[in-house]
Amino acid sequence: MPPAARLGRPRKYGRPSRAVTVTLPVDVLERLSAFHADVGSAIVNMVLRTAPARLQPIRAAEIARYGNHAVIIVTPSRALKRLRGVQLVPIGDGRALISLVPSMSISALELQVRDALDGTDVPKHERQALKSIADILRRGRASRGLTFEARTIIVMGSKPGRLEKSA
Repeated sequence: MPPAARLGRPRKYGRPSRAVTVTLPVDVLERLSAFHADVGSAIVNMVLRTAPARLQPIRAAEIARYGNHAVIIVTPSRALKRLRGVQLVPIGDGRALISLVPSMSISALELQVRDALDGTDVPKHERQALKSIADILRRGRASRGLTFEARTIIVMGSKPGRLEKSA
């Protein structure tokens, strides 16, 4: 981690942002709130959906820092979804967090990722994500200043088409 880690609340959109004041028609605000309860998030999601290109390419796996903590953010791939005990939790913008079943350890995740890299059935574009995750885990394990700790994420499951929307 960099020496001057950010303190306080994590960035709202995972990257630098700033507050703006904008006046919009009421009907437009109502339509935006149909996309997301937070109008700012609705605007960001709509722009990302319609934007022609990214300024910076999406990395297959990267560390997102907040305060003295960080999480690994990945671009979902079949190779990651096939790992036992791993569930990818979407966070928007085509990215996901890695969630582990309670019985899965971080070292077991690293071993599975390395085993998948040794396999021949992983396409080249998915191999980069696995390699990035393996490198992040190895560097963290080898570092004296970092620790890994598993956290619980609440994941709701349902039969297809049955998940209720809540307010």
